[in-house]
Amino acid sequence: MTVNDAVAKRISTLLKLNNMSQYRLEQQSGIQHGHMQWIMSGKSKTVTLSTAMMIAKGFNMTIIEFLNDDIFCFENLEVEQ
Repeated sequence: MTVNDAVAKRISTLLKLNNMSQYRLEQQSGIQHGHMQWIMSGKSKTVTLSTAMMIAKGFNMTIIEFLNDDIFCFENLEVEQ
């Protein structure tokens, strides 16, 4: 799984847990709809740290809380070197 795939899955999980729509997340995070669609569809090949921080902000959490999930374990990810 790519890092982008992991981010998209984490977003989906948090949307469900928080009973939140993607639109609301976009509004709270400041991420434009098109960019969020690229992330969620897997068309985006890289998610920057600043984008991940904005997503975390949209969920009212820190970046550490956002990344604190087994989905981000190095062993689970395809990381380009």
